Amino acid sequence: MLPGDVTGTQIFNPREGTYSVKKGPIFGNIVLADEINRAPAKVQAALLEAMQERQVTLGEHTFELEAPFLVMATQNPIEQEGTYPLPEAQLDRFMMKLKVGYPSKDEEVRVIDRMAGAGREPAASRSMAASEILDARSVVRQVFVDEKVKRYAVELVAATRDPADAGLAELANLIEIGASVRGSLNLVKVAKAHALMGGRSYVSPHDVKSVAHDVLRHRIVVTYEAEAENRDADDLIDSILANVEVP
Repeated sequence: MLPGDVTGTQIFNPREGTYSVKKGPIFGNIVLADEINRAPAKVQAALLEAMQERQVTLGEHTFELEAPFLVMATQNPIEQEGTYPLPEAQLDRFMMKLKVGYPSKDEEVRVIDRMAGAGREPAASRSMAASEILDARSVVRQVFVDEKVKRYAVELVAATRDPADAGLAELANLIEIGASVRGSLNLVKVAKAHALMGGRSYVSPHDVKSVAHDVLRHRIVVTYEAEAENRDADDLIDSILANVEVP
């Protein structure tokens, strides 16, 4: 797989001596990169400009991506052979990292009924138009965040960078790299959406705590000492949430 397979490429026309642009699958509203860690590093890097700048450059031409634009990616957490770990800069572009475990027994039975039963396979149907998604995004921006709640979010993220300063000196040797400024920004953004889905027009500290794991777990790089103690990013976030004072 090559970067051009994702972003697109320029095709030369020998008769006219000109190039034409063939856009790749990145030009969509919702892009799913299945098992992204199986793509080579250059292919992963091809997503950086699209995810951050919402544009793609092909040769001398730059094309803006149509809103709404969302990249979803999956990783196989078990099999590591033939995979390429995503660098921190790439992971930081993702707003959230969700852990999807095995379904319950009842859910697994429903999967069998849908996909291996005698009935018709389920068909996808549109639930929202693109304009409605943009309207919902505009409403989320208007959710109120008090200055104390903003400070609380920043204190949580800062504790991943300098645990000792937050009174968590025991975590200093367990965290190699903490969350970036994008961590603070996205923590507040997702908390606003969480509050709105709860029927509130303001963000509470509970909203911040509720989404902290999903927003921060992929932004924290643990040390070998942490791995030796069987402590992952979620464990460290638990410690930070338990010790940082809630406003």
